[in-house]
Amino acid sequence: MRLSLTLAFLVAAASPAAGFAPSSKMAPWGTSLQSTVEAISGAEIKSRMDAQMEKLKAKDQGATAISAQDLKVVFEDEHIVVVDKPAGVLCVPSAGGASSLSEAVFEKYGSESGRADKMVVHRLGMDTSGLVVFARTDLALRQMNLLFRTRKVTREYEALLCGSVGESGEIDLPLMRDYEFPPFMRVSSDDHQRALIGLDADEVGRKLLEHPKDSVTKYAVIGQEEFGGQPVTRVSLTSVTGRFHQLNVHSAAMGNPIVGDTVYGINGEAAANGGLAEPTSASKASAEVQEAIATASAGKSPSVHAKSLAFEHPVSRDDLSFESAAPF
Repeated sequence: MRLSLTLAFLVAAASPAAGFAPSSKMAPWGTSLQSTVEAISGAEIKSRMDAQMEKLKAKDQGATAISAQDLKVVFEDEHIVVVDKPAGVLCVPSAGGASSLSEAVFEKYGSESGRADKMVVHRLGMDTSGLVVFARTDLALRQMNLLFRTRKVTREYEALLCGSVGESGEIDLPLMRDYEFPPFMRVSSDDHQRALIGLDADEVGRKLLEHPKDSVTKYAVIGQEEFGGQPVTRVSLTSVTGRFHQLNVHSAAMGNPIVGDTVYGINGEAAANGGLAEPTSASKASAEVQEAIATASAGKSPSVHAKSLAFEHPVSRDDLSFESAAPF
């Protein structure tokens, strides 16, 4: 099963919109996108962004504290450290100074640069548990960044999705920042790209005006279960492209959001269905099922876990592979 969407929109040569770069491909048959968009001024976008960022900062302040003694170390040598992050812990410090995994790793191991921020190679969201790798040396940092940039790191996640997902497959839907619900993501559409023309990057931020990002997620059904008396599907998710919030948006776009996702799930803070007018999957969960699961998962972390990480050692070139069991 392959869900695919790319978009077409021709911009007049005289258009002054810097940073506006929709896809040059055509949308396939049968994919439903919202055909009209709300007209919003740059000032309104900035106001919405500022309000949401304040909410996110407040949430960060409630992050679980972690120390060097709390670390669950999976692998360590003189160049890298791989740790198993609990849900509720920040990967990097927040603006308000909440403790973070990177600081705990730096406290325990230090780094050649003498800086915790120079150990960070990639991140997991606060609510996501699982495997994270940190660099201890400058060489390891450069090489790990290269491996991630060239997609030579394999990352698999385990998740519970709302409803009964019938078969394994691939989701190929480009993503963009959502100016209606900043700073969250949505499936990119030509209407939403068109609406960016004329916006000022200094006012709304350059990330909002970035090109749509090709985004691919592979999913494999592990089994069918129940959560709060409702059907859910345990899946393995492979983030091929590694975009911001990619797994959340793609799952929501299918109509099978991640259990416990209060941002992209039903009645969440981001656009419904990943921004699509209708979910793409024939096995989409009904609104009633999603509502019941949302009630049952209230107050719990989203059911998504970075379960495996595989890459070539940045210095020795040995093949490394690490596994971590999902806590749900």
